[in-house]
Amino acid sequence: MLGNPIMTASGTAGHSAELGAFFDLSRIGAVVVKSLAFEPWSGNPAPRLVPVAGGLLNSVGLQGPGVKAWIDEGLPQLIEARAVVVASIWGRSVEEYSKAAAMLHGAPSQVAAVEVNVSCPNLKDSKRMFSHSPASTSEVVRAVASESGLPCWVKLSPVTSELCEVAAAAVAAGAEAVTLVNTLPGDAVDFETRSSSLGGGGGGLSGLAVHPVAVRAVRECRAAVGDLGIVGVGGVFSGRDALELMLAGASAVQVGTATFLDPRAPVHVLYELETLCLRAGVRSLAELLGRC
Repeated sequence: MLGNPIMTASGTAGHSAELGAFFDLSRIGAVVVKSLAFEPWSGNPAPRLVPVAGGLLNSVGLQGPGVKAWIDEGLPQLIEARAVVVASIWGRSVEEYSKAAAMLHGAPSQVAAVEVNVSCPNLKDSKRMFSHSPASTSEVVRAVASESGLPCWVKLSPVTSELCEVAAAAVAAGAEAVTLVNTLPGDAVDFETRSSSLGGGGGGLSGLAVHPVAVRAVRECRAAVGDLGIVGVGGVFSGRDALELMLAGASAVQVGTATFLDPRAPVHVLYELETLCLRAGVRSLAELLGRC
């Protein structure tokens, strides 16, 4: 159970207590770490980040030390900082997800959940993203839930006509919640080189431009699936942005790209959300859920 509904977003807060230099990590609901594979992964070549109108393109390529190294080195720092932790994992096959999940089995109690990033190419399905298929998403969730022993959240891509079906399949397979949404595919072209500005040849768009997409995804999944835990993420820069996602149906909210501009963004969003609720006479955030 989270102390409050504001978290960091995977990919924007590092693998450990990096943001602890700027605010007390126990102040927010949870720190969601950057996605980890079962083994170390080097990621994409530079350049990896390109600012664009309305947001940021990233092509980091899920670089990380692997689950074991994180448990040995990164997690202890988060525990020392008194943070509630959500581990994020990824893979290119069900077997890779299963291996990563198994490494989390028996994790300290400070690890509240595992967020499964299924916006990854499925090597056994012509590299189509797991999150674009209800069946593939379901298979991954069942594997992770059985191996990790942790509550399972599933982070979904909005780039599919079957988003609500994928969300329903995730819940039916054992997910406690879905995280909506991951980045949108995007690219930028360098005039001098006449090629992609990103070393990976394209990347994911996050930031303010993504916020309306996240709001719609949350509303549609809440309406279609009903009794569904939803973590809203995408373009949250203020308490009002967080409130909008909650009114659309999210019970918790993650702050991501805003931390690149201001590392204290998660606590600023939390303060603004609490202030808005106080002024409106809202006694419990549950009063807001799906009220639009």
